[in-house]
Amino acid sequence: MSNLKLNPLKKLEIIIEGQHQEFATDLLDRAEVKGYTIVGNLSGKGSQGFHEGHLMFNEDEVLNMIIAAVPEELVEPLLEGFAPFFDKHSGVVFVSDIQVSRLVKFKS
Repeated sequence: MSNLKLNPLKKLEIIIEGQHQEFATDLLDRAEVKGYTIVGNLSGKGSQGFHEGHLMFNEDEVLNMIIAAVPEELVEPLLEGFAPFFDKHSGVVFVSDIQVSRLVKFKS
């Protein structure tokens, strides 16, 4: 097998409108999350019906997903930070258990 050591972390997948992306990334930055990936122009179906990605002239109206791997102790504070936002805006946060190699990339 492999000699790679895997370490448990939590994966956050934050689906948010493009116009609110900066709110989400600022919250992650303030929590000292070491990095994240942004996937833009999402398409899919949710409670508000089908959402089409790839809008040509309006980046604020698209849905983006921000993916971050974080230590478990950051999950609750981050969710508390998102709670008031999601009381007023659409979007969702998925939290799942993951394992990563190279823990130094994700944890101080």
